[in-house]
Amino acid sequence: MGNITESYQTFAKLSPNKIAIQTKYHQISYQKWYELINQTANWLHSLHSENKTLGILLPNGIPFLQLFAGSSKAGWIAVPYDLKWNITELEKRVKLSQPSIIVTTREIYSQINHLFPNVAILEDSLLEISEFDPNTIRDIEDDLPFYIGFTSGTTGNPKAFVRSQDSWVASFNCNRFDFGINESDEVLIAGALIHSHFLYGAISTLYLGGTVFLIEKFIPSEGLAWIHSFPITTIYVVPTMVEAYLKEGIRIDKSIKILSSGAKWSAKSKLEIRNMFPNMTMYEFYGASELSFITVLSDRDGIQKATTVGKPCYGVEVQIRCPDNKVAKSNETGKIYVRSKYAVNGYFDLNGRTIDSIQDKEGWATVHDIGYFDEDGYLYIVGREQNMIIYGGINIFPEEIEKVISLHPDVEEVAVVGLSDLYWGQVVAAVVKGKGNLIELKRFCMKHLSSYKIPRKWIFLSEMPYTTSGKIARAELIKQIESKVDQ
Repeated sequence: MGNITESYQTFAKLSPNKIAIQTKYHQISYQKWYELINQTANWLHSLHSENKTLGILLPNGIPFLQLFAGSSKAGWIAVPYDLKWNITELEKRVKLSQPSIIVTTREIYSQINHLFPNVAILEDSLLEISEFDPNTIRDIEDDLPFYIGFTSGTTGNPKAFVRSQDSWVASFNCNRFDFGINESDEVLIAGALIHSHFLYGAISTLYLGGTVFLIEKFIPSEGLAWIHSFPITTIYVVPTMVEAYLKEGIRIDKSIKILSSGAKWSAKSKLEIRNMFPNMTMYEFYGASELSFITVLSDRDGIQKATTVGKPCYGVEVQIRCPDNKVAKSNETGKIYVRSKYAVNGYFDLNGRTIDSIQDKEGWATVHDIGYFDEDGYLYIVGREQNMIIYGGINIFPEEIEKVISLHPDVEEVAVVGLSDLYWGQVVAAVVKGKGNLIELKRFCMKHLSSYKIPRKWIFLSEMPYTTSGKIARAELIKQIESKVDQ
């Protein structure tokens, strides 16, 4: 049992002047951070809300983390909303999460206050918070839900998942045991806090007593300048950020840990990033919003087992199950099931705040990824069941084709999707960003793929659509290219 803020008082006593969070223009000590979280929790208590749900529609900054951590301290649920969502997307997620109050910037307030009756301006809220007692806080129940996040299905419609305090507190052990992170680490968070990878990176660092270096908006040159200028030991990234860093062409010689999530790196990118950070230790981890950490691939193992996603993280059990639900043997492909304390409570149903669990009676859950274990216990991801293309009754996983096409030197990025076809059911389509020549790419595929896996349709784009986590937005991509395939 625990709370993600429970260690703040200890660090406020042991290291009151240590910097908890550093931004471009502000810094806050652990003593002040502890007091600020207490004040925020007491402010929320004063609102006497039955719903106890706080919407956060803010850019990266201390106030974002203050409201998120303060709501946890108060026993409230925090719901981060993405600044990049349009009004329709925001309305869908507000309807799902039903916040008691939404705190946002003055500029955004003027755009949305006519849509939602419970919107507050950040500066006004901070002024109110400053009036509350910074030293006392009432007790709350253990293991309350504290975080609502969103994930989209194949249709692109949002689903709201709910996470408990215990799930994140337990997962902080992965930082200790899998990544070797503790109170001495100085952690750079350059990605948007709306993405759970970066939000988790910041909150887990504060729980462990390290220092968070928080950049308001990801700018590659600024991130590299911070790494060079500050005593940063660890950075959280997704592969698209790494590609942006590589384009800067700056070498960083200091010893640094890189924690990557979001998608598998290409072999080419791994080689280039090692030249850029010759003294780095890299950890790639495979996970899901609903399940948190699943497996981790260390720097050492990544050299010998380059195509794997590693071994199960601390406290995680993984099974591969065949269609008949029997546990698969080594090198036998099946659906990936996970059991750990890190999973979400479940999804909100469409009729209100009832939570539908994703776990079975024995605690196992799946997000419908397909993979296998090798004889050494390393996990390989074949693809996602929801991405699977059924071509004339044959199952094709786009990830396999993407790996091949991405090896071509003229391809910057590729996504393979299935497009509807009256005869075949679906046909394989490749969407390419880069200078690749169609004939060359087809020949390249013929050398490495079975004929039925070679894309029948090819579309070339100057930019890909992305989700907030840096992944290619496949549902949006299919909509974009459906009008182009007949050209």
